[in-house]
Amino acid sequence: MSSFGAEIVWTRSESEIFTDRRYSRGHVWRFDGGVEVPASSSPHIVPLPYSVEDNVDPEEAFVAALSSCHMLFFLHFASDSGLVVDSYSDQATGEMATIDGKTMITKVTLKPNVTYGGNPPDAGLESDLHHRAHEACFLANSVKTEITVEPV
Repeated sequence: MSSFGAEIVWTRSESEIFTDRRYSRGHVWRFDGGVEVPASSSPHIVPLPYSVEDNVDPEEAFVAALSSCHMLFFLHFASDSGLVVDSYSDQATGEMATIDGKTMITKVTLKPNVTYGGNPPDAGLESDLHHRAHEACFLANSVKTEITVEPV
């Protein structure tokens, strides 16, 4: 089976004491292709200035990864169906809650907006393509979070 990895790097600044919890949560994700993504805790969880608002946080990345996985399978199945997709965008959101004392993302809603070249599919075929993409998505199959798809 395949294996995937990332290098996550954080370094304490000399001016930070650390044990007082007043340290930057900013760090970097490095991927095998050489891409580096500035990351941080979410400012919703760790207040500024200890979070870096402009950086990607793990919760955003989780939602984006689920959306991206769904999109890639949708495009694959649409192509197999002879459809031409011109664009695909998604305003995906995640909802966090505490259940049994554990905080987690309990629901992710994908809101894909697909435009087609030529003849667009009827609503039934498009719904089926989204259903098949959801069922095939490796990440959706890996989590217990509720994931709903609401095409725009």
